[in-house]
Amino acid sequence: MNVTHLECALCGLEHEARLLHNLCTACGKPLLVRYDLERAKMFLNKESLATRRPDLWRYREVLPVENDNNIVSLGEGWTPLLRATRLARRVGIQDVFIKDESQNPTQSFKARGMATAVSMAKELGAKKLAVPSAGNAAGALAAYAARAGLKSYIFMPRDTPRANVVECEQTGAHVTLMDGLITDCGAEVARRKEKEGWFDVSTLKEPYRVEGKKTLGYELAEQMGWRLPDVIIYPTGGGTGLIGMWKAFDEMQRMGWISSKRPRMVTVQAEGCAPIVRAFEEGNRFADEFPNAATTASGLRVPKAIGDFLILDALRASGGTAVSVTDEELIAATGEIGALEGVFCAPEGAACLPALRKLIESGEVHKHESVVLFNTGSGVKYMESFETRTNAD
Repeated sequence: MNVTHLECALCGLEHEARLLHNLCTACGKPLLVRYDLERAKMFLNKESLATRRPDLWRYREVLPVENDNNIVSLGEGWTPLLRATRLARRVGIQDVFIKDESQNPTQSFKARGMATAVSMAKELGAKKLAVPSAGNAAGALAAYAARAGLKSYIFMPRDTPRANVVECEQTGAHVTLMDGLITDCGAEVARRKEKEGWFDVSTLKEPYRVEGKKTLGYELAEQMGWRLPDVIIYPTGGGTGLIGMWKAFDEMQRMGWISSKRPRMVTVQAEGCAPIVRAFEEGNRFADEFPNAATTASGLRVPKAIGDFLILDALRASGGTAVSVTDEELIAATGEIGALEGVFCAPEGAACLPALRKLIESGEVHKHESVVLFNTGSGVKYMESFETRTNAD
């Protein structure tokens, strides 16, 4: 067991690791898991990975579960990093890769975070788990809670893609559809959780989803031969994946696996819900809630992210940026990526392509650089988005 403590990401207050925690007891900001990395690297090294299981638990020494019997797994992680040669030729740069998270269990990157969050909830004695979700996190929680023998209570906006709702219902979750946005669903969980005995596993409101997501960074480094790309373009709602990767890069450097060189981190959001883009452009460390949030990419419809400062800190520290794209651009990009590379992206993942084009046009990405686009989920779950466009045409 290499976990030393939990640490508030803002004020630095330490919290005991072996208890159920949500947010910092002093300032109400996210908690991050800290490890004894000197001890971890005695067993976890580049050479040992060659014989390890092909899922995210291959990085066992930097994940928080103490007892292997509490690991709840459906085979998540170790998704392919696809070289997108035809797409690179189309946009005019040397190297483009797609990290295809649609090949996870429950068909999205949310499986990573929920695998670790549910495993820790089981280990620490939680019995009922609750989450607000725009879709994919709900499906992941429902599946992993079922696998663990725990109850799940899910609150989703009424216009969540139907595939996500059915997925939750068929994996045993208690599903409530609500008018409004994910923030309204989150408020309902917060209002009822104490009375109902729920443990809240909302994005960054517990410490362990980010630990599953950080394995994106470990995998990326390993799959690229321990040389990170020049640019990472990441579709950002709550931003756990971007925050997790930034944490992973720091851990790997401290274990001597990579140098101090970092990719330029780029957030992409929809124009109809772009709180991080707006805060970045205005030079703010925290992002105000985005008014009247609306986008067909339901995973990007997050008007207020509790980890906003962590996202913005990573963008600025890496020399990166934040870009917004229209719904028309991201839906068109889904078809373009599919036709060129055979990957049916979720609209959120497809948003990376028009963002890349804007960065090339502005001179922020150069033709000799390597770029990784993150496809966070499967387009199969978003049929309403494509049907709407077809009807409109």
